[in-house]
Amino acid sequence: MNIFVEGLIKAFKIISSLDPEILKITWLTLKVSGIATLIALILGIPCGLFLALRHFPGRKILVSIINTGMGLPPVVVGLFIALFFWRSGPFGSLNLMYTPGAMIIAQILIAFPIIAGFSMSAFQQVTPNFYLQALALGASKWQAIWAMMKEARLPALAAIMAGFGGIISEVGAVLMVGGNIKDKTRVLTTAIVLETRMGKFGMAIALSIILLALTFAVNYFLTHFQQRGERQWIYRSWR
Repeated sequence: MNIFVEGLIKAFKIISSLDPEILKITWLTLKVSGIATLIALILGIPCGLFLALRHFPGRKILVSIINTGMGLPPVVVGLFIALFFWRSGPFGSLNLMYTPGAMIIAQILIAFPIIAGFSMSAFQQVTPNFYLQALALGASKWQAIWAMMKEARLPALAAIMAGFGGIISEVGAVLMVGGNIKDKTRVLTTAIVLETRMGKFGMAIALSIILLALTFAVNYFLTHFQQRGERQWIYRSWR
């Protein structure tokens, strides 16, 4: 208990001092996870929309792959990324191993099935035949798709929260492909592991508090828009 209390006190001292090393680690964490979430969002939402609207041979297999990917162990992703980008691997000439680029690719592969799966479920919850009804009312194909995306925007925000939360807290894949190199690939999760192993509990707790605060801040921001949109939808439906 004394170790915890002492570590907690030291953690708040470290945070209040705005340690430059912590600021670098925090910024790199936000940059890597933010870029990965954005790219996974750009790829995942159209994929979820396509699977929700289209029925074709092999669709069940693709949906099963997406659902399996939602629970894919991050260390498995890290292993395959490492094999592909290792010096003797197919893409070794790109020299991406132990760089933020490799970490972003790994996080995209983790976040993509989460966002695609949640998005597909969100679009499937929209009133059946909504897309066809929009077309019948004179909307173009893209206008009907846009209307459907607006209709499903509230549950779709949950996809973003799940995707971002899944990768910012991930440690296995980024440690394998990033290497936890100081001032280059060290992010909050890998730094927490390192500081804990070294017995520097104050720094580990400080980094943990920052990680929790960042996750809460992003989720609070998205939840605010989700709840506000839900209140507006309920108000319109009761008018």
